[in-house]
Parts: sequence; structure tokens; C-alpha cells
Amino acid sequence: MTRAVRIDQPGGPEQLRIVDVAVGEPGPGEIRIRHHAVGLNFIDVYQRSGLYPFPMPLQLGMEAAGVVEAVGEGVTHLKAGDRAAYAANPPGSYSEARVMPAKNVCRLPDAISFETGAAMMLKGLTAQYLLKKTLPVGGLQAGDFVLFHAAAGGVGLIASQWARALGLQLIGTAGSDAKCALAQANGAAHVINYNTEDFLARVKEITGGKGVKVVYDSVGKDTWDKSLDCLQPFGLMASFGNASGPVPPFAPGILGAKGSLYVTRATLFSHIATRESTQAMADDLFAAVTSGQVKIHIDQRYRLEDVQQAHRDLEARKTTGCTILTL
Repeated sequence: MTRAVRIDQPGGPEQLRIVDVAVGEPGPGEIRIRHHAVGLNFIDVYQRSGLYPFPMPLQLGMEAAGVVEAVGEGVTHLKAGDRAAYAANPPGSYSEARVMPAKNVCRLPDAISFETGAAMMLKGLTAQYLLKKTLPVGGLQAGDFVLFHAAAGGVGLIASQWARALGLQLIGTAGSDAKCALAQANGAAHVINYNTEDFLARVKEITGGKGVKVVYDSVGKDTWDKSLDCLQPFGLMASFGNASGPVPPFAPGILGAKGSLYVTRATLFSHIATRESTQAMADDLFAAVTSGQVKIHIDQRYRLEDVQQAHRDLEARKTTGCTILTL
């Protein structure tokens, strides 16, 4: 038996309960992994609240790092004793150990700690596919302006550093002056406190009225309309989250009126659908971290027993950088 966090119905943080669950042997294509640290992400809130519906009961959590205890038939890229980390479906990482599909689990370089591995996989792979694969017409070149909302969050701080390494002019938004300062210290070329400034007016000012080639938006409802107006003609609106609530329905015709804009609703799990794509993206992330181009900021640590408080703080936007559960 092992401890795990489970919900029996959607709802608030009070639904999170620690239970004892049985962990068996891995089947074909599976591994059993014992976690050393577990990552928290806003997608966990969406699943807990019911915004992203799942059958109940549900064991939460999408990323972690630990040691492989056993491998099932057909698993060749991992063996018992390997240090490993992952971002993966199905949920279940809020636990001391689990059996799970092996395809999204990657060997963790010795230079990267378990805590860093647990904090970086989902957020780092998200930054990777956004900056490397979710691109406007003609791609991005050094010197181009991009707008990144929630730039002081886990994905935002990684993306700010990575964008700087790529030579991009990342304009980061955040909800306080302290968060703006953090984003700027981590590579954002310009920062905007969207609680005290009109981010549309500031983006136009920063870009000399031209706007940006792409907006990366995990906030959703509250930033959607003005974000479209920040884009250059043929620009890309890349929505990848709903922290303020889902984007309401809109008429596609407005995209034409605003400059023949493109819109995508991206998700990590489309990009890591195969073992090969997962490993290629992870190798890129590992290289960025081990080279020092990207540093992973773990600004909050909670014990597994304190998972309810962790969720409250995440939803209240009291967190910066990455958050982990310790075991």
C-alpha cells in the first residue's frame, strides 16, 4: 500500500484526501516508479474543479520525479534503478508510488535533482512546444516581440529565460510589481503589471504601434479580447490555459477584421503523443537546464499532507515559479 491524494467528486480544495492505495506490478508498456517529489500545475486545479471532467474517483497529478522500481514487458528505454521524471497522462502523480505508462517517462540526467525534475517537466515541456513549435506565419526570429501572460508563473519564468536565449523580445505580464520584477530578472525584455496598467496600450507603446507576432496566453477569459488587439496582422493567438476561466465563444469573423489572425488552443499532450516526440522535447529541455540557459525556480514546497493549502495558494495566485509536493 502507498499514500495517494484522491478526490471522490469535483469541487474545491477540501475534496483532496489522502488515502491508501495498492500499487501492483507493471504490465506491458508500463513502469512502477517511486516518487521523490511531485509537481503542481494549474491543470490539477482544472481537473479537481471539474472544468476538465474525469471519471471519479480521481487520483490527481501530472508530473513527478523518482526512481524506477520495475518495468513491464516491452519497455526498453528504462530499467529498474533509473532516475526518471515525467509529465504524463493519466493523472496520478500525487502519490508515493504508482504504476503508469512508460512512453512519457524519461531518464533524468544526474545533473538535475529530483525536486528540479518534478518541477520542470510539464512546465518546461510546455515552454518548449510554445517557443519552438507554436509559431506564427514565418516563424520567430531574434528581435521579434512576443507577449507572454503570467510571466512570473512556472511556465512563464522558464519561457522568459528560454526566449532570452533565443534572442526574442518577450513582453511579460503579471499581477504585481514584485512578480513583474521577477519576470524581468529572468529574461523578460519588458514587463507590464496588468492590475495597474492597460497592457494593450503598453504593448503598442513598446512595439512602436506594430504589436506582437504571437501572444501566449494561459489566463483565458480576462486577457482574451485585448490580447487579440495586441497582434500584428497574421499574428497568432496561442491559448494554452484558463486561469481566469474559459474563453467565451466568439465569432470567427472578428479574426478577419483584426488582421487575418490565427488562433490555436494548444495542449502539451498532443505534442508528447509518441515516445519519440517526448524524448526529443525532453532532450531539448534537459540541454537548456544543464547548460544554465534556463534555471528552474522552486518557490514553494508543501508536504503531501498540505496539498489542500497548496491548491488554495495556487488558485489565489499567491505562488511564483514552480511548486512541488515533498514526500
